[in-house]
This record gives sequence, C-alpha cells and structure tokens, in this order.
Amino acid sequence: METITWHDFEKVELRVGTILDVADFPEARKPAYKVKVDFGPFGIKQSSAQITKHYTIEQLIGRQIVGVINFPKKQIATFLSEFLVTGFADENGDIVLTSVEQKVPNGSKLI
Repeated sequence: METITWHDFEKVELRVGTILDVADFPEARKPAYKVKVDFGPFGIKQSSAQITKHYTIEQLIGRQIVGVINFPKKQIATFLSEFLVTGFADENGDIVLTSVEQKVPNGSKLI
C-alpha cells in the first residue's frame, strides 16, 4: 500500500448525493444500473453502478450515497459516466454502497 499525504487526500472530491433516478443498463458488460444523483451545488450527475445484486431500483431512489465527483468523465458502452459510485465488495465480490448514517446536505464533502 502506498502512503499518501493529507494534501493528496484533499484532492479527492468525495461528496454525498441523493439518488433521483435509476434505470436498467442492459448495454453494460456486467449487470449495472444507470443512476442520476443530486450533488447539491455540484449539480445532477449520472453514473453507471454495478450494484444490482444487493439493490432494487425501488430501494435506491431517495438514498444518499458517496461518490467521487472529480474524476474525468468515462464512456461506458453507450453511456457517459460523470462520477464514481463508491462501495465495498462483499465476500462474493458484489458491491455494497458507501452511504451516510444520517441525512446530510447534498454536496457535503467527506472529511
């Protein structure tokens, strides 16, 4: 594991946002959803998320998640991803979302 400085960590924009919309993403190589998330003052951004094993579309709407919003945009099949959805792999390699315990303002930075 490489050690980073506090200055390096401060460059990563880990922000909280609320999921507004979720759609199936059949064009993706691995099962995924297209998600739209409100990051408050940073706007509404979209991403692809391989989270279909643990979450239904209905479970995701209104949920607050943590995303990295300052990576370059990435083309995934026919879709342009604007941020990275964060999470942890379970024992099977399926993603469990990073979320907040209590509601906080959209756009809040992880500190």
